[in-house]
Amino acid sequence: MEQCERYSYNPTLRWNPHVEEYFIKAYGAEHFSRISKALTRPSCYSCIRVNTLKTTSDAAIEKLVAILAESGFGNTTDCTSTNGSNDTAEVDVREENGTFSKESDVYHLSERKHREPIYKCQIPGLEYIVFVRGSGPHTIEYGDAPGKPLKEVIVSRKCAEAVLRGAQVFVPGVLACSAHVEKGDTVAVSVAVEQSSLESGWGVGFTRGTVLQGLQTADPHYVERNGLYIGQGMTMMSRAGIFRALEGTAIEMTNRVYSLPSFHDVLEGEIFLQNLPSIVAAHALDPHRGERVLDMCAAPGGKTTAIAILMKDEGEVVAVDRSHNKVLDIEKLAAEMGLKCITTYRLDALKAVCKRNQSADNATEYCSKGKSDITFASSNTLKLSAKDAECFTMEESDAGLTCEGDIANKKANQRSYVSKADIRKNARRLRNGPGRNHCMGGRVENSKGFPPNSFDRVLLDAPCSALGLRPRLFAAEETVESLRNHGKYQRRMFDQAVQLVRPGGVIVYSTCTINPGENEALVRYALDTYKFLSLAPQHPRIGGPGLIGQCELYDGLVEEWLRPGEETLVQRFDPSSPLDTIGFFIAKFNVGQKDT
Repeated sequence: MEQCERYSYNPTLRWNPHVEEYFIKAYGAEHFSRISKALTRPSCYSCIRVNTLKTTSDAAIEKLVAILAESGFGNTTDCTSTNGSNDTAEVDVREENGTFSKESDVYHLSERKHREPIYKCQIPGLEYIVFVRGSGPHTIEYGDAPGKPLKEVIVSRKCAEAVLRGAQVFVPGVLACSAHVEKGDTVAVSVAVEQSSLESGWGVGFTRGTVLQGLQTADPHYVERNGLYIGQGMTMMSRAGIFRALEGTAIEMTNRVYSLPSFHDVLEGEIFLQNLPSIVAAHALDPHRGERVLDMCAAPGGKTTAIAILMKDEGEVVAVDRSHNKVLDIEKLAAEMGLKCITTYRLDALKAVCKRNQSADNATEYCSKGKSDITFASSNTLKLSAKDAECFTMEESDAGLTCEGDIANKKANQRSYVSKADIRKNARRLRNGPGRNHCMGGRVENSKGFPPNSFDRVLLDAPCSALGLRPRLFAAEETVESLRNHGKYQRRMFDQAVQLVRPGGVIVYSTCTINPGENEALVRYALDTYKFLSLAPQHPRIGGPGLIGQCELYDGLVEEWLRPGEETLVQRFDPSSPLDTIGFFIAKFNVGQKDT
């Protein structure tokens, strides 16, 4: 292999054979090949949603220009889009009488006369979105020479995917490193993609801390790195330091195959980095001031806050997630953005509807009493022995429920029952130290669910296979069976959403996957199961049409998709299209009079 081919970025996305066959049936071989290639590359622009309750897009652009100039991010070389053209990341609006002309079924990218690195979106109604142009792919000279191996670092796949989106290399992401690497050395950064193993399924095939030999004759993983180099960087620690440290920046990237600016901790509360289709999903819900809206799987809070801003922070947006820490993240984001109409609960979306036998009092209070995850924030708590954990008591003070580290004698009426399971859990906490939520002193409110017909609008951005997220360097872990299980899980969530929305309300269902079984098949299930549901037009409509027909899977099961006429009422975002977004799907349902 030529050295220029080896030290390049040209990954091939691996799929389970049955999954690949299924997608080829759905899209056609040529189209699916383009999708697979697009998924391995990042979008050539960053999409930023401006908090219009705090600032304007013009003011945000002015600040961002100054920040990027100060950081030295000034390379405005165009990205090469996934379809091979040199289009730039501006959306060209072609609209006639409220719909798109046949010049393009979707918005597409066009050549700009003035190649500003930052500019406003031109889609009507989405002018508060700002695009920041990236660049790439770049050819990097790694300085390799015959017989003189490079100093190299191999990072994990997830680390590499983050680096391709603009992140630095952090300590946990480093898997292997050349010998004698010191702080300040220039290193080539490549990625270890999972390989099939008879013993342990999928894995990288080596342990963390492996020494890279650099020469093909001495390095058993030499060939695996061909075409998987993502850039060049400067080490911020020695090799020994990297593998001894628990956190911190290991490598600061200096030359990247794809260059996208990082917006971590930039203009907090004023801007939010979010994929374009996710913003469109919030618009499709069309929330109004004063309404009561439910975001069923709300973390990390991007769509929740987008909905609240569209409602001008008037009304109520109920955001639920089953993860304690994720609910804390939503609360933190809402506070940063200054939003007051967002109410958060910890709740499994599969249990979002109140049980019928619950009291009327609970129903009037939306079945949401109780605090969860009482935290052990006191440093004194960590000094207690496991035996002392059995004596933990709960006290209620004016500030709310807290857990006291002092295990002095308490009055009997101040004690609450502590189960053996809680005792074991507390003992584990003492041995392992506090988790992230305990260090933060965080506390979230539990919910037991909500009464039927208690929301005007419901957004179900369902957990999915995430096969539309990009860049993605590995997909072989998904099987037809696992994809089918995702679909079953989503149907159960959708059943809950249908019960929670009132007659005359709206449900928006969305995913970030290219899998028709989680998209069009869910729509077919919804329309066939609930006759009072109907697909509704979406505004703005910038995605493409859905898939119609059906598909026979390898095991003989037939999957039903959309019927003619329904495909134009959903939005499917194709990662290989000129719009250059992630893979995404949106369906909007109007809710008619329900059967009694």
